[in-house]
Amino acid sequence: MLRLNVFFTLADQANKEAAEKAGKELVAASLNDNGCIGYDMLASTTRPGEYMIIETWQDAPSLEAHMNAPHFTTLVPRLQELGEMRIEQFEF
Repeated sequence: MLRLNVFFTLADQANKEAAEKAGKELVAASLNDNGCIGYDMLASTTRPGEYMIIETWQDAPSLEAHMNAPHFTTLVPRLQELGEMRIEQFEF
């Protein structure tokens, strides 16, 4: 299995609603991807504009298919326009 922790920092609080909307769409669509074990987006309770996307995938081919899916290729660039992402990936 693969685990990704994606840290997202919003560049401008004025875009909070747009970022959260895109994040919710990404989570909803990704949960239906083959091989997705878990996918969630959490907002920090202590740092405004800080989020974490937690993904768990069955295997590398499932993650690769997800990264090529239309919802990923449209929503992730939208999020990247609104802030900065940092990814940590683990295998277990």
